[in-house]
Amino acid sequence: MRYTTAGESHGPEEIAIIEGIPAGLHITQEDINEELARRQHGYGRGERQQIETDTVTFLTGVRHQITLGSPITLNVHNDDHNSWSKIMAPNDPATPENTLRKVLRPRPGHADLVGGMKYRHHNDLRNVLERSSARETTMRVAVGAVAKKLLREINVDVHGFVVNVGPAKSDLNVLTQYKNLQELRAVTESFATRALTAEADEAIRQVIDKTKRDANTVGGQVQVIATGMPVGLGSYVSADEKLDGKIARAIVGINAFKGVQFGGGFDNSEKYGDQIMDEIFWDSEKGFYRGTDNLGGFEGGMTTGEAITVRGVVKPIPTLYRPMKSVDIDTHQEHKASIERSDTTAVTAAAVIAESMVAIELAIAVLDKFDADNIERMKEQVAAYREEIRKF
Repeated sequence: MRYTTAGESHGPEEIAIIEGIPAGLHITQEDINEELARRQHGYGRGERQQIETDTVTFLTGVRHQITLGSPITLNVHNDDHNSWSKIMAPNDPATPENTLRKVLRPRPGHADLVGGMKYRHHNDLRNVLERSSARETTMRVAVGAVAKKLLREINVDVHGFVVNVGPAKSDLNVLTQYKNLQELRAVTESFATRALTAEADEAIRQVIDKTKRDANTVGGQVQVIATGMPVGLGSYVSADEKLDGKIARAIVGINAFKGVQFGGGFDNSEKYGDQIMDEIFWDSEKGFYRGTDNLGGFEGGMTTGEAITVRGVVKPIPTLYRPMKSVDIDTHQEHKASIERSDTTAVTAAAVIAESMVAIELAIAVLDKFDADNIERMKEQVAAYREEIRKF
C-alpha cells in the first residue's frame, strides 16, 4: 500500500490516490466523511471550519461501495476556493489584480522563508504556504479512514485523544478503567477538547480561551492507542524495517509535530531496567503475553501483541494575531510577520491526524505481511497466523 496527496490550501480540490488496498473491502463515503468531520471539529479551531464542511467523493477504485483492487482516488472540494479562484488560478498569467494577496513577510516557525529560499519563490511566499499548510492533512485523514476500515476487518482498533494543551493536562491514570478503545472513544469524543475527563476538558478550554484573548497560540501533546495488532509485524533485520521507526517518521511528518515517544517514552530514561521491561508470561489459551506495556507494544521494532501506544508533541501554530518580528523578502526591511487566517490551537485536530497516520502505517504493515489482493483471503491468512503465534 502506498499513497500520495495533492492540492493547495486555497486551491479548488484536495486529492489523494491510494494504491494497494485489497479488492472486496466495503467502504462508503460516509465512512470517510465521519473522520473528516472529526478533524474539523475541536475546541480552538478557526473560522475556516465554519466556512466549509469537508466531504469526500470517490473518483476511482470503488464500485457499488466495494473496492476493486485498483487505485482509489479520493477528492475533497475546497468551498473556500470560491473567494480565491483568481488568486489561485492555474491557467491565467500573473497580473497586478490576481497577485494582490502576496506574502512577503515570513512567519517565524513556518515553512515560509526556508521554502521560498529552497524553491526560489522570490516574489511571493504564498507559493510555499499554500502547500505547507496543514490543510493538506485533510487527505491524510481521508486515507487514514480507508486504513482504519481495513484494520477493523481484522479487529484492530485505533484511537487518538489529547494529553494536554499548554499547562492543562488529562490524567492518564484513568486509562486503566476502560476495557477497550470503544469505551475510551465514547468519552474523549464527547468533549470538544478530546480530553480524558470533564475536569481536563474545562481546564483545556480555559487555556485556549485565554490564549485566544491574548492573540497567541498554544501547543500540546496527543496520544494514539492501537489494539489487536498481530505479533511480529515490522522487523529487527534492517533498521528501515522497524515498524516503530516508520510510525515515528509518520508522526513527526505531520505539520507542527516536533517529537514522538512510545509507551513510557522519555520518562523511561529516568528509570531502571527492572521498572520498565515488560515481563513475559504464558497462558494455555492466549499463549505468550506481557504483564505490562511500558515499551508501547514494540520490541526490536516489531509488534508484541500488546497495545501500541504513541505520543506526539505539537508545537504552537506559527500564525499569531499579535505577529512576531520578521523581514520583508523584497525590501529586507524589518516588519511584523504576515497574518494568515488560523486557529488558536490545532491540538484537538492533531489527535485525529496522528490517529490516521498510525492507522496508515499499521495498514501498510499488515498488507506487507499478508495477501493484499483480496480482503477475505487477507483475513484468512491473518487468522491462520494468529493461531500459529498462539501455539508457539
